[in-house]
Formats: sequence, C-alpha cells, structure tokens
Amino acid sequence: MRPTSQLLLLLFLACISLLPIQAPAADKLQKGQNLTDSNGDTLLSAGGSFTLGFFSPGVSTKRYLGIWFSVSNDTVYWVANRDQPLVDKSGMLVFNDAATLVLLDGARRTVWSSDFTGGSSASVAQLLDSGNLVLRNGSSVAYPWQSFDYPSDTLLPGMKLGKNFWTGTEWQLTSWRSADDPSPGEYRRTLETKGLPELILWRGNVKTHRSGPYNGLYFNGVPEASTYMNMYPLHVTGLTARPTEITYGYTAEPGAPLTRVVVNHTGVAERLVWNTDTGAWISFFSRGARDITCDAYGKCGAFGLCDPEAALSGFCGCVPGFRPISTSAWQMKQYVGGCQRDAVLECRAGKTTDRFKVVPGVKLPDTQNATVDIDVASLEECKARCYANCSCLAYAAADIRGGGNRSGCILWTDAIVDLRLIDSKQDLYLRLSKSEFGGPSVSLFPTWIIIGVSVALIIILVLLAFWFSTSIGQLILWLLEGHAVCLCIIRKATGNFSGENVIGKGGFSDVYMV
Repeated sequence: MRPTSQLLLLLFLACISLLPIQAPAADKLQKGQNLTDSNGDTLLSAGGSFTLGFFSPGVSTKRYLGIWFSVSNDTVYWVANRDQPLVDKSGMLVFNDAATLVLLDGARRTVWSSDFTGGSSASVAQLLDSGNLVLRNGSSVAYPWQSFDYPSDTLLPGMKLGKNFWTGTEWQLTSWRSADDPSPGEYRRTLETKGLPELILWRGNVKTHRSGPYNGLYFNGVPEASTYMNMYPLHVTGLTARPTEITYGYTAEPGAPLTRVVVNHTGVAERLVWNTDTGAWISFFSRGARDITCDAYGKCGAFGLCDPEAALSGFCGCVPGFRPISTSAWQMKQYVGGCQRDAVLECRAGKTTDRFKVVPGVKLPDTQNATVDIDVASLEECKARCYANCSCLAYAAADIRGGGNRSGCILWTDAIVDLRLIDSKQDLYLRLSKSEFGGPSVSLFPTWIIIGVSVALIIILVLLAFWFSTSIGQLILWLLEGHAVCLCIIRKATGNFSGENVIGKGGFSDVYMV
C-alpha cells in the first residue's frame, strides 16, 4: 500500500473514532437507537428494579421481548410479542424516527410495534423504575404510549384494571398458556363494572372466581388485604352516579418490598411479595378456580351458602329459610340446582308481613345484577328501600369505612349466587316469610289460648301418670264407680297419715301427699 493511501486510511479511522456512538443509555432509547438480542443489549431502570431485554421462557428456545424483575430474572411481568415469538437471536428493538418502538426479526420484518400514531412528539423511550416502559417528550408525564396500558399476566403498583366508557378501552390480565409459553392462555382477570366493582377470574367465558364487591377498603371476599393495606393501599375509581371510567389498582408505599399480582396458567390469582432474606417470592393471598372448598364461583348454586369449615358435608348448605331443590343430588354433592324457599313471601303492592334474617360474616353475593346506591346514608334507609320493594330479596351495606355495616346500599332482586362464610365485617340481610321466625307472628290463635291449652295438657299428663303408678289411682277408680272408700286404702296412700306427707292444711283437715 502506498504511503498516501495509508495516511488517508489513518485519517478516516480517526474521524470515525470522533463520531458519537449511538449506544443506548442505561434506561433510555433515543431516536435511531436499538437493542440487539445477539449482543445481549438491555435497558435497566434507574433504580435497578426492572430490566428490558430478550429472553426465552422455561425450556423454550423461542425469543421474546419482555420486562422482568432484576432480582429474579425468570419473573417476567410484561411481554411485547406474546403470540409472535422470534425463532432465534436475530431480533432487534428499534426506536425509529416516527417515535415508535418496533421489534424486527432477522429479515427485518416488523413483529411488534408500540402502534403509536401521535406523530413525533415523543423523543425518547424510557424504562421507569416502576417497570413501566413509556414514550415521552422530555420530562413530561403525559405518555403517548406506555406498557402499563397493555398488561400481560401481572399487575404492578401503578397499573390498573377496568374500563373507560368514553374510549371503550379495557384493561385486564391474561394468563400465559403454560410456564414455557407466554402467549395468551385461557384465564383472564377483569374488573366487573356493573353493580359494585369486583374482580372476576374467567376461564374462557365462564366465571371461575369472584373477589366480592369493593367495600370502601378492600374487596369483600379478600379480607386478608386489610393486613397489608398499609404497604399496598388499594385504589378504586368511578364510584359515582355516572362515571367515565371505573378502575382498580394499587400503589406501594415507600420502602415496601417488591410485589406483584399475577394470574398464572393454572387459573390461580395471587399476590406475591419479594422476601430479600430468602431471595424468593412469598404469597400474601391466593385464590383459584380449582379450589375444592368455597372459591369456585357459585359452588353451592342459587341461595346456597358455602362454609369452608364444613368439609364433611361437602361445604355446601342453604341460607336460612331454604332447602335443597334436589335432596338426592345434594347427597351426591351435586349442588348446581341450589336451594328453594320453605315458605313463600307475602308481599303485594308494597304491603308485606315479610321480615329480614341476618346472615353474618359473608362474602356478599354477585352484584352484577344488583342495584347499588353509594349515597344512601344508613343501613336503616337501605332496609326501608328493600322492604318497600316486593322484588327485593336481600340487602346489604355497600361501604364499611368507619366500622361495620355503615352506609351505601346494595339491593338484590335476582337469585343470591356465590355466597360464602368468611372472616368479614359485612352481613347480608335476607328477606323471608314471617312464618320462618316463630313467635307470635306465626301463630293462628291468640297467645292466651295457646298458653291455656298447654297448661291443661300438662295437668292431664301428670294426672294420668299418677293414675297408673300410685295408690291414688285406686282411690279415684273407686270414687268414679260409686263405691265406699276403705280406710285402709287411705292409710296406705298417706303413709298411715304420716306427718312427713303433709303438704298443707285446709279448713277442716290436713292435706297429704300421696
């Protein structure tokens, strides 16, 4: 090579070395930057809690773009290309000039994108220490796109489930198909927005578990939430007459351990908390579709009551005033038919003699078809509303803040479904016929007649007992037949007129016990 050529080559290399290298910052991608799987590129959130990169789940060799907990590399909370895996390590994530995140395969075909059409207002893609991957412009917190709006199987602090009624947007969790396959599985967890907000676990289109309605503090069927609310307070929005959005989420107090709520591929929803001492996740609560006790939705049928302590009887019984529709089916522990009333209600045109029976300490029934008024001031007002409506079958307080059954009103006019005993501060008030309560209200005769007849029957029974077992029986028989009474009989009956048998004195003689 000529000296001139060598000099030109050296000058070229020197110029190249002075050019800025388009490598991503630790937690950001600028426009034109990328992450390449073959290089092992990742983004690490500023606090180090979360990592964005490529991974293969379990024993699978397929490649996915996801976000995981840095303390637990196999705990992936979000997956971009869930149902479009890459076949090798040729994948690349690019933040392009159109301010869109694009995942490309080895042939540089688009596999996934952030699908942002808001123009170039976003100047950077950043992985926040909350675990949220966002597109943003400078320090603005108005994100044109964020991963929190597209949950996988996990809910983190700051995320939400629910529905926006203006846009139609819904947020829900969907399980993985298996431990090695993050494609959408058969279980979903959604927030029911009819009635009172409550969390529903679905298998396909079938309800498998229900959390119970939100009671102002926590979901009624998850009372253990009260033990960790100081670390992870719940937030439910939309408890107004005409909400634009109804959502549920939670936050983490400063210093609280890492936590997640996950729906796994077996149909179990649970809250897990990271234990730094053991380096493992521990369960704070777990609810599942395959629970054999009382978690399975509607286990005991309409008007059934599930008792998790009653294993010997199959856990199921009927609410007060009801009996199984099919006794033979219940004996075989088949409860789908549920229960029926022992006595019909007596209510016509708002006039009624019905009364209410309290069923204490329960997960309240499904509220999907219930009427809810959060502004009712007291339980007594709620009772009056139910009493005046012949279609109302039960009522309960909606809000327990301040202690006990306080305010708000839930009215059920349909079958009572998915009721279970639980360590709860809420009670259900069930409408029954007055005949179910006993006492004067169910009597066909005045009280004095019942008492008089009862006393007469007792006296007759006592006399009959003595008739056949003592000497007085002989005495009475002789008297009834018109015979004279032998003194020997009287002596024998009174113990020879013993003073020990005297029980009183009349006007003419002593009265003896015989």
